[in-house]
Amino acid sequence: MENRELGIYIHIPFCKHKCYYCDFVSFSNKQNLVKSYIEAIKTEINEYFNHKKILENFNVTTIYIGGGTPSCIDSKYILEVLELLKNKLKNNQTKFEDMEITIEVNPGMVDREKIEMYKKAGVNRLSIGLQSTNNKILKEIGRIHTFENFLETYNMASQIGFDNINVDLMIGLPDQTIEDVKESLNQITKLHPVPTHISVYSLIIEEGTVIEKLIRENKLKEMDEELERNMYWYVKNTLELNGYEHYEISNFAKPGKASKHNTNCWLQKEYIGIGAAAHSYLNSVRYANITEIEQYIIRMKQLDKQVIEDILNLSDNSIETNLKEKIKPIYEIEEVQTVEDKKKEYMLLGLRKLEGVQISKFKEKYVDNPIFLFRKELEKLVKEDLINIDGDYIKLTNKGLDLANLVWEEFV
Repeated sequence: MENRELGIYIHIPFCKHKCYYCDFVSFSNKQNLVKSYIEAIKTEINEYFNHKKILENFNVTTIYIGGGTPSCIDSKYILEVLELLKNKLKNNQTKFEDMEITIEVNPGMVDREKIEMYKKAGVNRLSIGLQSTNNKILKEIGRIHTFENFLETYNMASQIGFDNINVDLMIGLPDQTIEDVKESLNQITKLHPVPTHISVYSLIIEEGTVIEKLIRENKLKEMDEELERNMYWYVKNTLELNGYEHYEISNFAKPGKASKHNTNCWLQKEYIGIGAAAHSYLNSVRYANITEIEQYIIRMKQLDKQVIEDILNLSDNSIETNLKEKIKPIYEIEEVQTVEDKKKEYMLLGLRKLEGVQISKFKEKYVDNPIFLFRKELEKLVKEDLINIDGDYIKLTNKGLDLANLVWEEFV
């Protein structure tokens, strides 16, 4: 029997400076903990991948190193982590060099030596956080790089041999105009070589962030909803004209270059999160690691092998209160999915993708026909012109792309 696909996410929660819109678990004042934190990460990796249930039942196909800002720590630590994984996965079905291995980098936080070290360590995909080519906007949202820094980073990476590079952009930013968005796209699509992947995210104003405070105090102005939609459609049309496939609501890729790690998440495949605040999905259970870096380091030093054993034994019919309490010092269970929960989630995740939910794949996985199972929800969404059913696919309409949250709510 073929092993289940598994992704590995590694969280590096360190930053030089926290961006004004960021509500991720990341810290700009804890660089003194980097060495201890990496040792803790290695302990967690060892405990997972010394276990026969992982080694025998799963095929690791992707590794994603995110943050925070992974590129703000010494590259030797990234090398140590990937060397450990390479050693642990030497008998894995997919060879280490054939996995998609991504690291997030910020312009100005890498030099040639760092990028060369990433390549040596096995990284074959970079994700560069640009957000905008307008330096004034970058400063307003708390980014500490300039567009010129980005160009230097991008060109270095290309020269070193990285041929799979994602660039992050943002729309809906305070004071951003449609002309700013046009200029950003113009600059990015004329890079040589062009990025293989572009992610375009709308600003979400999260409570407690600096940007939320600045908007509340009228120091920055929140984007008009209609203008933001115009930006989104301009981005979509422009990138498609430039040969990118719009494959997920915020993501565009050259043919064959869609993010495998993220696509697997949208296909409801399993993954293990390593590090403070990292999330995992295993055996129908969603759980998260302890958030505080200091506590994560302490708990990993005291890690009992039985805790990992308990985590790997979690399933929808084995979770009891005492088991939750036993693992709570390190892991917190967020959701124990029933089969019905999984079916709903499959629809929600699938409707993030532009191709939508493939009816035959749903039936293959769950036996049920989603057209019948969710007939009330689908009838309502079709009537409201938010989705259409096209042959073997249930997908968002253009109106549904604008109002996707209304579609997803039907399957929560």
